[in-house]
Amino acid sequence: MKLNNILHKYIMRSFFFALFFAGMSIQVLAQNVTATGVVTDENNDPLAGVTVKVEGNATTGTMTDIDGNFELSCPSGSVLEFSYIGFNPLKAAAQKDMKIILTENAIALKETVIVGVGYGTMRKSDLTGAIASVGQEDLRKGVITSAEQVLQGKVSGLSVVQSSGDPSQGASIRLRGGTSLSASNSPLVVVDGIPGVDMNTVQPSEIVSIDVLKDASSAAIYGSRGANGVIIITTSRSSSEERRSIQYNGYAAIGYVSKHMDLLSANQWRAYVRENDVKGATDYGGDTDWQKELERTAFTHSHNIYFSNVGKESGYSASITYLNSEGVIKKNSLNRLAGSISAHQYGLNKRLKLEAGITGTTDSWHPIDSRIYERMTNLNPTVPVKDQNGKFTSIDGTNTENPVELNTNRTADDTRHRFLGYGKIELDVIDGLKASANLSYEYNSHQTRFYLPTYAVMEGQAEKGRGQRALADYKNLQLETYLTYDKEFNKIHKLNLMGGYSYLKNMYEGFGAFRRGFDSDMFLYNNLAAGSDYRQGDVYSYKGEATLISFFGRVNYNLLNKYMVTATLRNDGSSRFGANNKWGLFPSVSAAWRISDEAFMEGTSSWLDNLKLRVGYGVTGNQDGLGEYKSLSILSASGSAYYDAATGTWKNSYAPNQNTNADLKWESTEQFNLGLDFTLFNRVTGSLELYSKKTKDLLWTYLVPTPPYLYNQMLANVGSLSNKGVELSLSSNIIKTKDFSWGVNLTASYNKQEITKLSNAEYSTTGFPAGSLHGLRGFSGVYSQYITEGYPLGAFFGPKCLGLDEEGKYIFKTDEQGEVVSEYLGSAQPKVNLGIAMDFSYKDFDLNIAGYGMFGQKVLNATTMSMYDPTRLGGNQNVPDSYITSGITSSPAYSDYWVENGSFFRLQSVTLGYTLPVNLKKTGFDKIRFYVTGENLFVITGYTGIDPEVGINLNRDSNGNITTSPGIDIYDSYPRPRTFSFGVNLSF
Repeated sequence: MKLNNILHKYIMRSFFFALFFAGMSIQVLAQNVTATGVVTDENNDPLAGVTVKVEGNATTGTMTDIDGNFELSCPSGSVLEFSYIGFNPLKAAAQKDMKIILTENAIALKETVIVGVGYGTMRKSDLTGAIASVGQEDLRKGVITSAEQVLQGKVSGLSVVQSSGDPSQGASIRLRGGTSLSASNSPLVVVDGIPGVDMNTVQPSEIVSIDVLKDASSAAIYGSRGANGVIIITTSRSSSEERRSIQYNGYAAIGYVSKHMDLLSANQWRAYVRENDVKGATDYGGDTDWQKELERTAFTHSHNIYFSNVGKESGYSASITYLNSEGVIKKNSLNRLAGSISAHQYGLNKRLKLEAGITGTTDSWHPIDSRIYERMTNLNPTVPVKDQNGKFTSIDGTNTENPVELNTNRTADDTRHRFLGYGKIELDVIDGLKASANLSYEYNSHQTRFYLPTYAVMEGQAEKGRGQRALADYKNLQLETYLTYDKEFNKIHKLNLMGGYSYLKNMYEGFGAFRRGFDSDMFLYNNLAAGSDYRQGDVYSYKGEATLISFFGRVNYNLLNKYMVTATLRNDGSSRFGANNKWGLFPSVSAAWRISDEAFMEGTSSWLDNLKLRVGYGVTGNQDGLGEYKSLSILSASGSAYYDAATGTWKNSYAPNQNTNADLKWESTEQFNLGLDFTLFNRVTGSLELYSKKTKDLLWTYLVPTPPYLYNQMLANVGSLSNKGVELSLSSNIIKTKDFSWGVNLTASYNKQEITKLSNAEYSTTGFPAGSLHGLRGFSGVYSQYITEGYPLGAFFGPKCLGLDEEGKYIFKTDEQGEVVSEYLGSAQPKVNLGIAMDFSYKDFDLNIAGYGMFGQKVLNATTMSMYDPTRLGGNQNVPDSYITSGITSSPAYSDYWVENGSFFRLQSVTLGYTLPVNLKKTGFDKIRFYVTGENLFVITGYTGIDPEVGINLNRDSNGNITTSPGIDIYDSYPRPRTFSFGVNLSF
């Protein structure tokens, strides 16, 4: 009985406990809710990776998927918190079918941008050096035929000069004034972590962002290759972000010459010759505008297809681009076919990542004989293009050959192949420690094909045809391995350590052949053996290689996100260096202080959102001026032969052509940088940079005595130069509402360069002539510039013109003895560079306006100078309209009369776009956008020539030095087109 009572009580208690827990479970289930929805930005684009949490419950949360969708089970009545980097956080009550729109936070977006720093990345907020970052949306828009053009006017201190309208020609790049007199002044290009890559291996449509390392504290991690700064390009193929899409981007454009030289027309020429009784002038009865006879309306079209399928564990992406760009000069065009593919795979629970990719580009183009530019302005406008028999007209005279014949009767076909293949391995060894290895192979090949037929007036008839073939190969094999340790301690200390090893082997080789004396033109350049005229030097070949081995490391320390220090060290060993300088050490250190986070800054939050002070110092090098084997003694053929009695043959004799220099080394640049980053009123962000850099051990070839030297020239490290400047970058969201926004980006920079040393106790010189005017009639042996201490590169020296006398003769300034004196006439280097871009959006319309300018530079108008010649009309040539009223009767002479102010501002591009406001999900499209773009719409300048943005001429002095001579407008300028394009962007 007792046992039954106990059993009864146990069963009843168990029953009531079961009822209690069942009730509690029903109550809990009744209180839970499944919240669902989508998170987008203000443009209705989905945001992937948004953190969704229950307020007050750190353990309950999720993240949005690639389409911005989320699903979260949470207690009824919960409040959800939505947070995403670069956007303002948002709270909302949990429910089904939520529509969450996050708004951008200008400060957070700017500060959380991931920036490439060399062998890794950092948040912009943690930077201590001068690094400028340009996103895909800020890159130059329009017809782009070379990758460097996308940076024009976008980075303060970076000068991108596009002096030619030839689609096959790129732009020249200078950062903070350049560092060398004879070596390369172009920045090192790093593509997806691979240094030294040809920038045009990358297609503009593939670029996601570009980071420019401007100061030595940032660039020193690249050692003897970083003196001119570093451009780090990140492409879409390097991203592992989850995405599945197909995109098409294409445009079609037309272009025409934007400005012509104003010359006498045929009727004006006849009237002037008749009224002034010009002796020797001949009227040939024609009416020819030689400039327009060589020009055409150019058509360009480009097509790019990009597709990607990237998931959590693996993915791939691929891109193919086709570009056909006609030049505004007949026969000139560029065809490009480019493709890339990359794939990655994770393993070991995502601790291991393997990545591989290849990219290839094939360019074919038709080079133009630059002599046509002088002929098309020289030739008498009464000369018809063809005579009554249908043959090209030919008249006697100097530089009066028919330019249309010159352009038509030659075959020039060039091709270039670029290939880049790479493989990457990343392994998370332990928490915070990652090992990386990159292996890459780059191959560039340039082939030249040229044929001048036997009937060509210039050279062809005299040589009975000339054929040429040449091939140049360039190869880079590179291995880079490094370890990175990244750890945060107690949310107070952040430490990042990186150390690695690099091996680079560069190889180049080539050959070429000429042949003359062809009986038939049918073979063109494809059968050189058909030519019977062979000359010494018509066949040549060459080969060389160099090795660079490096050890490098970097330390980043961050305290409380307010105090940051970065230190780098690189040790480079190069086969190019002399025996006594095989290794070079390149250190740097920089620090930053976020002043706005200090307690004493309280009260400024209403207008000052961010204020950070940066200071840095570093040493970088430039070994590009050291060709292979420059430190060794070399013999070469002396040009004479001797008779070898033993063999009964004549043989070449060899003599010293280069002295041994065991002390030969890189050019080194020390740079100090002071920077200030700021954000005002949550609308204006900017950076102010002050820098001073000094380059020493400049390479130059000097005359030396023989004996003791075997050869009378020596390449040595002697000179020095300095660059000092200020840079300002501003970005502002002036207006930002639901339907309308207006943003402005401004870059401005000032630089002053001075050559401070050219001689020492062993090698001495007063300076070197540059800016040769050789080739202009009457200017043989005349130089317009001089490289000397106390002045910048590109300094004009010459007579000063005080005006014209009563007879129209030049009056030059003279000394007490009556001799014409040479004085400093100004510099070809701009003092100020300016870039400005404005972005507008109204509902589904967008408008971008961009322009850039250079101010304070001088330009020698050598073209007009040579054409102001009273003998030209009598020699069956033409003159500018302005010459008729100038009153000048003197023969052409170089002086400051022709050195003009080259300041200008160019409206670079205007783009108007429209995005279809339809529910694209139903159509399968994510985005459909149409746009029109106008480029080179106008130039504001006082320069009287065709275009003040002139290129850099290369001259070689008597010692073999190749000097760069900027700012000389001397007939060889390919006309710059004005273009209008229509394009479409599709994604689905």
